[in-house]
Amino acid sequence: MSVPRIVVAGAHSGVGKTTVTTGIMAALHRRGLRVQGFKVGPDFIDPTFHYAATGRPSHNLDGWMLSRETNLDIFARAIHDSDVAVIEGVMGLFDGKGSPSLAGPLSGSLSGTTAEMAIWLDAAVVLVLDASAMAGSAAAIVHGFDTLVPRLQLAAVVCNKVASDKHYSYLRDAITAYCRPALLGYLPRDASFTIPERHLGLHLASETLTVDRLSRLAEWIESHLDLDHLLQLGARQETPATPPKAARESNSVRIGIARDAAFCFYYHDNLELLRTLGADLIEFSPVADRVLPPDLDGIYLGGGYPELHAEALSANEPMRAAIAEFAASDAPVYAECGGFMYLTKAIVDVSGRSWPMAGIFPTSARMQKRLAKLGYIEVENCEAGGWLSPGECARGHEFRYSVIDPMPETVRRVYKKPAEGYRVRSVLGSYVHLHFLSCPTFAEHFVRDCARWKYK
Repeated sequence: MSVPRIVVAGAHSGVGKTTVTTGIMAALHRRGLRVQGFKVGPDFIDPTFHYAATGRPSHNLDGWMLSRETNLDIFARAIHDSDVAVIEGVMGLFDGKGSPSLAGPLSGSLSGTTAEMAIWLDAAVVLVLDASAMAGSAAAIVHGFDTLVPRLQLAAVVCNKVASDKHYSYLRDAITAYCRPALLGYLPRDASFTIPERHLGLHLASETLTVDRLSRLAEWIESHLDLDHLLQLGARQETPATPPKAARESNSVRIGIARDAAFCFYYHDNLELLRTLGADLIEFSPVADRVLPPDLDGIYLGGGYPELHAEALSANEPMRAAIAEFAASDAPVYAECGGFMYLTKAIVDVSGRSWPMAGIFPTSARMQKRLAKLGYIEVENCEAGGWLSPGECARGHEFRYSVIDPMPETVRRVYKKPAEGYRVRSVLGSYVHLHFLSCPTFAEHFVRDCARWKYK
């Protein structure tokens, strides 16, 4: 199976990667192609745009949280029934945990970067350049990106935010005179395609990307970029297909997944791993539903925006009580970041107003005006009997504007410092968004405990 693979990278953050990526996906999908999307790095928002454009769940790839082999396995399984793979990069092409070594060949210093992932996937890289305030200097930037790491295949360039045809002629003449990568075309300035932002990044696709807007975006991309050439640049030799893993039937547990506007941050492969382990995932809404789904054996509360929906969450007293009662029965509950905040006594907003929550953890989550934590983190158990085996580590990331009040010493700390993770009965709450494939036994033990509770 030969599936063209294209990485859409940026010269830096804010150049319009998500808009360009989504537009390319939508345009190819409109041609009748089965487009599989991917996102490099720990991001839950951009994949919502990929799904809107392709109708297929987008997968996260990450060179720091996951091994090369795991990333390649995710990629191979996801593209087994697709016609083209489009991978959106993270930040700038060479931005990540490290930076490239200028003294020699590729090394671990590229860890977590889009460049590293492009090399692993043997993918053609398209550089999106914010050309709004440059002309001939664009050639120096493109040349530098093309030559910094020789093993990287910088195949093409898209000039974004171009003022006019005349402006593009200056860019085109300079880049074609001095640079090897192909020019796919340019995108004119158009504020109507700008995606609004807030404290955790872009707004979700469901909030901003209407059917009409997506259609116009696809037409805009199709009319300005040479997509036929792009597909040619991304073409690769035959690679073996890897079908999805079959789900086990032995555990047959029902795990409730909180899914609504307040809780929407999940790695698709986390959920797929739970299904592979035999879990039936039942979605419910802590905002809108009054009761939990019947016959649950566990609950997974992901991250999201509980602070934006604190009033509605607080007002839904029956659901808060139902989750507290479920936890009191010693049933397994896993909550991360926003889900953890929901399980505290209260969320205190930036104005100081306190909104009562489920009250499982005897502390409050307080919203800050400034970023409280951002970055990758590795967690290790500091107690026996957790969902990580002794000596095992799992990797994830934190991105939050909240902090918790001091946790009482009577509450067990699950993770070694500096990671925040706590346990009350069979409830594990943490600010860390774990990627389960960094340590699959975490998910295995979670499902195992759900099965034990089911049959106790």
